[in-house]
Amino acid sequence: MWSDIIHEFADSPSQSKVVRFLLENGFGINEAGRVACNGIEIPATQIAKAIGSDRRVVDATAHRILTIPSLREIFTRMRATPDLSNVAESLGLAVITVLPNNASERGIVGAAVMVLNHHHLSIRQIFVTDAQFSEEPKLVIIVDGALPHGVIDEIRSLPQVKKIII
Repeated sequence: MWSDIIHEFADSPSQSKVVRFLLENGFGINEAGRVACNGIEIPATQIAKAIGSDRRVVDATAHRILTIPSLREIFTRMRATPDLSNVAESLGLAVITVLPNNASERGIVGAAVMVLNHHHLSIRQIFVTDAQFSEEPKLVIIVDGALPHGVIDEIRSLPQVKKIII
């Protein structure tokens, strides 16, 4: 589906840049054709400034999205969720970031979760960056408390794992 979205904007690199930014950040489009995050409008000038574009490109992209039924359905329902990774330490949580050998390979999440389950760790949050939108796709897992000895080595030894960041 993501490739279909990007393909739809292949004729306009500037609008493609806007769409990619919206998707990366979980921003949607409201029925009025404005960029919104969980129902709160974000000025087009701010989006344009963030991506080095013009607000007119942002507005045109939002309106174009609303004219395409499949994209309208996606972007009018888009919701953003909080990323706890930057505040994990303050909350007494641990963050494990896994960089895969091949992000399109199946089983990366399941294998890492099995290791954590084996150590009786509670997962508070887990997210994966999409390989089509990220230059360095990753799996981020946030768990309660400190990591027991051996957990990182076990995850690092999984065949799908290229690198671990703690």
